[in-house]
Amino acid sequence: MSEMRSEGAPSLAAWPEIPFEAWRDTCGALHLFTQIVGKYRLARTPWVNHSWHATLYVTPRGLTTSLVPDGPLGVEVVFDFVDQQVIVEATGGRRAAFALGPMSVADFHARVLESLASVGATPDFHGRPNEVPDPIPFRQDTAPRPWDASAVRRFHAALVRIDRVFHQFRTGFLGKVSPVHLFWGSFDLAVTRFSGRPAPLHPGGVPALPDAVTREAYSHEVSSAGFWPGGGPVDAPAFYAYAYPTPEGFASAEVRPAAAYFDTGAGEFILPYEAVRSAPDPEATLLAFLESSYAAAAGLGDWDRLSMDCPTGRPLQPRPL
Repeated sequence: MSEMRSEGAPSLAAWPEIPFEAWRDTCGALHLFTQIVGKYRLARTPWVNHSWHATLYVTPRGLTTSLVPDGPLGVEVVFDFVDQQVIVEATGGRRAAFALGPMSVADFHARVLESLASVGATPDFHGRPNEVPDPIPFRQDTAPRPWDASAVRRFHAALVRIDRVFHQFRTGFLGKVSPVHLFWGSFDLAVTRFSGRPAPLHPGGVPALPDAVTREAYSHEVSSAGFWPGGGPVDAPAFYAYAYPTPEGFASAEVRPAAAYFDTGAGEFILPYEAVRSAPDPEATLLAFLESSYAAAAGLGDWDRLSMDCPTGRPLQPRPL
């Protein structure tokens, strides 16, 4: 088991290297840790379409639930990857924190419950992971888990850069579009555009996820893109893009850059993170993937692009009419 490292934060200039195999076990622990925190938000927040009420958001220091309504309180839970800690804060000034490091999922779960209770929040939520095979209840997952702090910081540095490009891409659409958010079930940062039309009933079948949740998430036609750190359809960090329902001809559509390919098993276009990181202009390369995969989904799906598409936004420049 690798030990916790204390190297400094990665450079702000370059896109960091984040090879999955080097931090696979830490990534698996972080995935389950985010599920525990995310389930607290899920349990306390009124349902928003497509489960948008349950997600986490990228911050300069890590990830946050944003403000969670909990009785008379507002509560925020933060993963601080700079100082390697979890912080729980409630309105009125009450605060609790504990260090991130090697520990079991059961230990992390207990510390979250203790921290929530100490600030007056409600430490009561669903206690089993979602969207993972053979889920073990958090309280029973007592196996030691490693924690590579340097790898977590590099992962966060990548998320900050990806989040910026996803937000830029999000501005070029006038129709319904999701926030840029991290789904802790599948552990991906994602952004989704909607055609405005209802979709066929989704078949469900996502591991450890009620079909009703999946079907509500895909109740309307989508073109979606996102990023996995690894452990998805490919065992490496990668971007993905898909459409639901998948229009005829989507798999053979021309999607940029040349490193992008259609994965028939996943039913999605895949672009390796390394192809973006090593490109002369990583942001432009990623934006080309987002825009060309959306163009394929919307064009082949006969979306009303004349009324939905618009130029991407620029600071201090109102959208031209």
